[in-house]
Amino acid sequence: MAQITLKNAAGKDAGTVDLDDATFGIQPNVPVMHQVVTAQLAARRGGTQSTKTRAEVRGGGAKPYRQKGTGNARQGSIRSPQYSGGGVALGPKPRKYDQKTPKKMISLALRSALSDRAGEGKVVVVDSWDWDKPSTKAATKALAGLGIEGRVLVVLGRDDAAAALSFRNIPEVQLIAPGELNAYDVLCNEWIVFTQDALPTFDGQTKRSTVTDAANETESPDAVADEAEAAEGSASDEADGGSSQSEAAASSDHEERS
Repeated sequence: MAQITLKNAAGKDAGTVDLDDATFGIQPNVPVMHQVVTAQLAARRGGTQSTKTRAEVRGGGAKPYRQKGTGNARQGSIRSPQYSGGGVALGPKPRKYDQKTPKKMISLALRSALSDRAGEGKVVVVDSWDWDKPSTKAATKALAGLGIEGRVLVVLGRDDAAAALSFRNIPEVQLIAPGELNAYDVLCNEWIVFTQDALPTFDGQTKRSTVTDAANETESPDAVADEAEAAEGSASDEADGGSSQSEAAASSDHEERS
């Protein structure tokens, strides 16, 4: 894995951090990025444009003049497309511009964009934003200390509320959650700033969630075994209870007959 210098909020070195090669070290696939970004921009379109046809425009029900004898071209309605105020021929109607994009293609486009920024040295990882209260002045000073100029995409988790309030007033900064990270926003910004907990992996998950999933996977065999033992115990208890009830019923029947 590639290693980059881990920074703190003051811009000083705080160690090193490994970048996932499957996320930050692949060859960028430009055609896939283009297709995914095109689909994302198309999905943003409202598709609410609409024009009226000659059947929807009010008026024009009567023939403007007789068919022959006037010297003019024959007309059937003053709401025909050639008339001013008439209907529109082949005009736009409400529609959807959504494109179906495979999930693997979306993931490849995001990893290609992140790899492109990492190859240019435009990916910065901060250990944490240790701010007790929001401060735009502190956020601006932190970006200057990190040597960042231009448009910046700052990836913040739910626990970084003070940092979100600090960065949101800076015009060149765009805030985004780890789960909303996409190729278009990465390509629109020159720098990408992560916290160590929000650093994505190949699955699109953060390192913290990956560790949690790994812990759950290691505990799952024991949990399955415990559930199996509990199920066997309950089944044996039900069998014992059923046999005792049948014996009691048989003894009561024998006593009544006697």
